[in-house]
Amino acid sequence: MNRFICPWLAVVLLTSTVLAQQPAAPAHFPANVGLQLYSLRGIFTQSPAKGLKQTQDFGFRLVETAGTYNLPPERFRAMLADHGLKPVSGHFPYDRWKNEPAKVIAEAKVLGLEYAGCAWITHKAPFSEAAARDAIAVFNHAGELAAKEGIRVFYHAHGFEFHPHGTGTLMDLLLQETNPKHVSFEMDVLWVVFPGQDPVQWLKRYPGRWALMHLKDLRKGVRTGELTGKTDVANDVPLGTGQMNWPAILKAAQESGVKYYFLEDESPTVVEQIPQSLKYLQSLR
Repeated sequence: MNRFICPWLAVVLLTSTVLAQQPAAPAHFPANVGLQLYSLRGIFTQSPAKGLKQTQDFGFRLVETAGTYNLPPERFRAMLADHGLKPVSGHFPYDRWKNEPAKVIAEAKVLGLEYAGCAWITHKAPFSEAAARDAIAVFNHAGELAAKEGIRVFYHAHGFEFHPHGTGTLMDLLLQETNPKHVSFEMDVLWVVFPGQDPVQWLKRYPGRWALMHLKDLRKGVRTGELTGKTDVANDVPLGTGQMNWPAILKAAQESGVKYYFLEDESPTVVEQIPQSLKYLQSLR
């Protein structure tokens, strides 16, 4: 058993039926661990109600949204509430942030979000300094507008931002040139490890900038060092079975000031894998 001390992961043991991947009463999660709903996009596309029920059955109380599946934001928020789910963060397309930030912020406010962000900067590969500076301007402007509504803008890095730039990378440029008063970042651990970077070092290098984190593991044996921001979704594996040193990463995340953690699993076997990931999180001490 790991001896990493992490109070926010002091969750109760799931019932045996959950461990057997059967429907069961919700488990009790700490206040800052949730699910990125994109994990269940296949179910949500068929039926948002079924997706929310599955999220509830896993035991989650906090969620991060990735669209409302053609439902008006106010209707989606009501459905979340009906299932005991609170949306604290959400992803919106980059082009909307660039062209209609006020409308995005209005939707985020209707959803009741504390954080509203973006998970992919529209660009022509390879990612360039010009694209990075365009994004910096977009996020700074949106962040200033959102702050007036009590919402924090963030960017979720996706791996392609680690192209070399000066003495660092374009990711450094994004972190250094966005306004820390209005713009935060979300670290997706897989999208730091996949391009060959060390999550612990990035958390330590920019303390206070990483407000959110995606808990996602990368299959052992998958080659790292690629800057495409893309890998087979089947390479998402249950936490603790892949390449990540979770005790070290989570310790650094706490020290860096990460506020919310979202489990994200994009694999085709997500429904089976999430209980395994939750069991692993419970084993951390």
